[in-house]
Amino acid sequence: MHNLDYFIHLSRVSMAYWGIVTVVLLIIFFVLFLREPRRLLNGTTFSIFVLALLAELALMIFSTGNLQFIFIMGVIFIILMVIILLILALAWVLLLWNAIVVWRRESHTMSNMLTLVLAFVLLIIWVANFFVADHSQFLPPWLNVFLSNIPLLGIYLSFAAFNFLISDWLYQFTPRRYRDDYLIVLGAGLIDGDKVSRLLGSRIDRAIAYSDKQIKKGRPAPKIIFSGGQGPDEKLSEASAMSKYAIDHGLDPEQVLLENQSRNTYQNMTFSKKLILAEHADEDYRVKFFSNNYHIFRAGLYARLAGLKANGIGSKTKFYFLPNALIREFIAVFLMHKKRHFILMSLILVVILGLTFFSMYNGMQPHFK
Repeated sequence: MHNLDYFIHLSRVSMAYWGIVTVVLLIIFFVLFLREPRRLLNGTTFSIFVLALLAELALMIFSTGNLQFIFIMGVIFIILMVIILLILALAWVLLLWNAIVVWRRESHTMSNMLTLVLAFVLLIIWVANFFVADHSQFLPPWLNVFLSNIPLLGIYLSFAAFNFLISDWLYQFTPRRYRDDYLIVLGAGLIDGDKVSRLLGSRIDRAIAYSDKQIKKGRPAPKIIFSGGQGPDEKLSEASAMSKYAIDHGLDPEQVLLENQSRNTYQNMTFSKKLILAEHADEDYRVKFFSNNYHIFRAGLYARLAGLKANGIGSKTKFYFLPNALIREFIAVFLMHKKRHFILMSLILVVILGLTFFSMYNGMQPHFK
């Protein structure tokens, strides 16, 4: 009992100092996020703050000295951990279910089958782990060392994916002040070569709604730039189809500007910026861009690369479509920083190979009694 009282006292003392640390971490996150929301670093700083907050809550629980309350909270924590571990262990089942739903409701393109591919990859890894665990005694020690450390690469990829998801989620909360001079709507493929899809239409509708709200607040109507060139299987440029859709849905034609040369998101930003600078040579302008919610973070990264001072606003996407879309976005963002990831993953691989060779070397040494 004396040890418990000491631990409770220690928890109370630690909580006072840890609370300061948590507040400082929160301030650091907010300063970095508000200064530049278009960075993966924001996901990292936010995650560190949350971990510090959870540690503070744990200290707070122990500092109460109420054994029943501590026990109940401990049970709740264990239940949550078990649920999370089950979800992670059976992620391939959830991904497979999502793949079936997407197969039934969407086109059968490779980009819509990413959850199916990932499900099979995770299933293969899951089966391989069981196989290696059951047959480890039959494998050479050095091979056991190699296989047992290879998951470090998977852990790195998991952290990278988690950080991307947190950064993408945080970006949905960028400030919206309704004081913009230009709104850029990013293009997407047309149906039958000339019709705006529901996905693309949701982007346009969101931009029109934003424009209407800005006007209702008594501020000048923004120009809306429809950005998208003509693909090889399209009868007209995406920008032209988008502007027609917008005008048919009540947008004033005087607000319309077309950027009809771009072929990708980076060009959307670069060419739209040139269009804006033709009217605002002093770069004194305010811009928002519009895309689907899963896409705006990556689009923001491209806007930053293009030197365009703009943040994004996302239109809603059907929930079942999000897993495929987010996997695609993660791959694209991962490749944007491929040099950094290659260096870090190479260092991890060097460590794994070092441990493997060390184990092999020890296995080759003669043993004397």
